Amino acid sequence: MPSDVRDEPARAGRHRLRETAGTDATAADDRDFDTDVTMVIPVVGKGSGAAEQEPGPVGGEPGDVDDDVAVGSDNRVDDDTADAADEDDTADADDEDAAAGHPPGAGRRRFLSSWGPREWTATVSFLIGAIGVTTFFAIGAWQRRWIADDGLIVLRTLRNLFAGNGPVFNAGERVEANTSTAWTYLLWFWAWVTDGQLEYVALWVALVLSVSAIPIAMYGTARLLGPRISGPAATGITLLLPLGAIVYVAIPPARDFATSGLENGLCIFWVAVLWCLLIAWSRRRAEGDAPQNAGARRTAGYRGAAATLFLAFWAGLAPLIRPELTVVGGIALVLVFLAPLTWKMRVGVVVCAAVLPVGYQIFRMGYYALLVPNPAVAKDASGSKWHQGFIYLGNLFGPYTLVLPVILAVVAGVLIVIGTRMNSARTRDDSGVEASSKEKERPTVRERLSRWSRNLQTPTTVTVAIVVAGLIDGVYWLRQGGDFMHGRVLLTSMFTILLPVMVVPLSLPALADVRAAFGRGVDAAKDRNRRRRVLVQLGGATVMAALWITTLVWAIVCHEKVLPNAGIDIGRSGIVDERRFYVTNMGNENPVTAADYLDYPRMRAMVERIDEYRTQGGVILPSNNYDEWYVAKLPDNTPQDKRKATVYFLNLGMTSMNAPLDVRVIDQMGLAYPIAAHTERLEDGRIGHDKNLPAEWVIAESGAYPKWPVLPGFLDEDMVAQAKEALTCSQTVDRIESYKDTWSYARFKKNLSASFGFSDYRIQRNPEYELQRCGLPVPPRLHPR
Repeated sequence: MPSDVRDEPARAGRHRLRETAGTDATAADDRDFDTDVTMVIPVVGKGSGAAEQEPGPVGGEPGDVDDDVAVGSDNRVDDDTADAADEDDTADADDEDAAAGHPPGAGRRRFLSSWGPREWTATVSFLIGAIGVTTFFAIGAWQRRWIADDGLIVLRTLRNLFAGNGPVFNAGERVEANTSTAWTYLLWFWAWVTDGQLEYVALWVALVLSVSAIPIAMYGTARLLGPRISGPAATGITLLLPLGAIVYVAIPPARDFATSGLENGLCIFWVAVLWCLLIAWSRRRAEGDAPQNAGARRTAGYRGAAATLFLAFWAGLAPLIRPELTVVGGIALVLVFLAPLTWKMRVGVVVCAAVLPVGYQIFRMGYYALLVPNPAVAKDASGSKWHQGFIYLGNLFGPYTLVLPVILAVVAGVLIVIGTRMNSARTRDDSGVEASSKEKERPTVRERLSRWSRNLQTPTTVTVAIVVAGLIDGVYWLRQGGDFMHGRVLLTSMFTILLPVMVVPLSLPALADVRAAFGRGVDAAKDRNRRRRVLVQLGGATVMAALWITTLVWAIVCHEKVLPNAGIDIGRSGIVDERRFYVTNMGNENPVTAADYLDYPRMRAMVERIDEYRTQGGVILPSNNYDEWYVAKLPDNTPQDKRKATVYFLNLGMTSMNAPLDVRVIDQMGLAYPIAAHTERLEDGRIGHDKNLPAEWVIAESGAYPKWPVLPGFLDEDMVAQAKEALTCSQTVDRIESYKDTWSYARFKKNLSASFGFSDYRIQRNPEYELQRCGLPVPPRLHPR
């Protein structure tokens, strides 16, 4: 906020200048959410003979006009050679001070001294709101701190990384069991730096990112609203009040997943920083306000180019944060690429955006033999369950009456748009600049493309783009069917959509305007426009205040609500309050470590079975008795180096973190088990658990003894024999070899090409049907029906 509530001319000693010859009269038309249109007007002394030199496009020297400049440049000051960004203003001020013979920093002192009540009121109100909301969110998140079972899955991968087994879930099997690549390696980095217990590293990194995202997002929105505070049409004082931020932090799932060990905190942090970068980029428009000093102008150009390239790099991280966030990052990259840039800069944007995700994608294809993370295959991320998706949406909105604050946020956004348009119209009326005869002529195709390209780099376009991106992300999850964890996958979408109203302006008219409009002796006919403007401003302030108070009351009432029967009954929808479920079943308000999960049913008995069969091997299977596990033993003639214990259980996180690394841990859903991941999705299965591979496949694949009485009695001997035969299907053999064979350059090349087919490869969960699909003979039944 501090860098945006000032008037730029303060540095040049022109605090209330409105216009200058050569100013683009149509700038206000181009941008509804336009930046501060008050311009820095260079003063040319009499007889100095100085003339303003037009800076060239990004990446070029001042005065250079590249033939390859992007459509939309039209010999104007390029957006990225302007002031670079608000963060560059301090350096530019120092350059100007040095050129004028003043000590560095004098510009900053002039900037602060130029602030009046309007700027200070907005800044202080923003700081109070940001600190207050962030503090309450941090306290709430800490009170509900925990690590989810799914949050423990990534820690198993970290253990293997530190043990030298590579980025795998089970040693010797190249399976990417984590959806967020960035989250995996971010935790690995901080675990390496701190040498801390993995569970607490995940807890603190998630908490810091989640809490930091709130003030960062609020700051970006405050920058968006800067012209309402310091623009030429701004009057009175403006309070910046948190609204969208209150809505987000008041939702219990937002505080649940602020820790949890999952990547939610990283997702909203990435979105918040992207929002700030896009707003700064959209404000990097400086027709006429380039520094006069050649060195300062060159420095501003370099900094603007660097800022644009960093924006491209940050947006390009999207698929590494979460695959579905590629939509958000992709829309941001399209804006940057199509906005006015030189072709050299466009190449730089593409390179910076692609260097990490493309590099990792090549590694993923060659190492894991898939185009996407294994959980995306296990959950059929391209599938659709619209009906379940709307059930999931209602499961989030219903308990908290969330539709109320959503409507309030929409109304607040409409009020902001109306106020911005009114201010823009007032600015145009006050300027009195008439369009030239050339501007009144019908624009050419090139001029239209030029204006369209320029309009991409505006706060209006950025705001619309970010909201559309959030909506698309939300619609994707509705199509996917949501998740089994209450509210979790819609949190990032909601956070993204709320960004433009994270803070809202409450603008009060100046007391002098009120007196002039309604005081004694006022000529009603003469001051009609002023009276109407003051009335509209008072009405808008009243409505905005009512919206904010209503939102605050809603947050107080709903912030501690819980789902009916939370922690006791999962329900027919399959959706559960995940944190409350584990808290209830373990009697621990803050389960964080793997040791805490030993109190979950079956876990202690599993650890005992692992200790018993770790050396001799076998398949450890759950039973209906919480204190006992079945074991399918290996044949006596199995070599010792082939004897490995395998645990087959749904709760992959707590199981794997309480098992040694030399014990194989796999699951029915296929998060860490490709054979299960490649089965068809069950249409009527529980969401997020709609793949369920029969245990007979694991018996056949692990080489356990396939017949009774050694084989546990609940398993089918005939199905084991059929599964063993089905595993000889040529495509299935190729898939198993792709992640089990020793990794080499030859294997890398083979996986690289095979990954396109493996990502869509599916098998039948019933071994008999799979044999028919592959055209293999069905073994004679041991027990005819």
